[in-house]
Amino acid sequence: MTSKRQRGFSLLELLITVAIGLTIAGITFIAMMPMFNRNHVDLAYDTTLMVLRNTRHLAITQSHQYYVNFNPAGFPAGTIQVTYQPPAIGAGALPPVQQVSTYTLPKDISFNVMGGFPATSPDSFGSGVTAIDFGQGLGGASLNYVSFMPDGSSRDSLGNFNSGVVYLARTADPTPYNSRSITVWGATGRVRGWRLYQQAGAPIWIQQ
Repeated sequence: MTSKRQRGFSLLELLITVAIGLTIAGITFIAMMPMFNRNHVDLAYDTTLMVLRNTRHLAITQSHQYYVNFNPAGFPAGTIQVTYQPPAIGAGALPPVQQVSTYTLPKDISFNVMGGFPATSPDSFGSGVTAIDFGQGLGGASLNYVSFMPDGSSRDSLGNFNSGVVYLARTADPTPYNSRSITVWGATGRVRGWRLYQQAGAPIWIQQ
């Protein structure tokens, strides 16, 4: 009487199958890394754009002054802080500024500039060498905040129109072309988003 032997995978065959699977997974992960990096930049850009536009809308609808602070003191780098200036009661002094919310960029993204940025910045605010560059045309050092007023405009603490630009970059990238920037025009509070492209071999900011 002949016996039937049960067939199955040997340990060697199983190890080879697992090794092939791990190799394919590793290759796929490496191929998708640039996409993951771009997604982080996009997330940081979308968050910053949203915070600026929503804060301006709050200032208009609530008829109060709101601040958007970039890298505020006492917070980790990559933090956006929204604060609110309560109105004075009667003829008294203004109450202390109150925090509304904070937002944090992905850890590999920062408010930063990279080599290869054009010398002409978006909306002609600055020269592309200062990461947070508000206070354009005011004659002082760069400001790290914008203050939206009930009329929708952006001003500094002295009431001057406050225009400027903030850059978002992943500095570990070999080229600057994943970078984004956002501008605010003080007179109207208009907020625009930009992406860095290459045209005819030269970098240029294109409005998104």
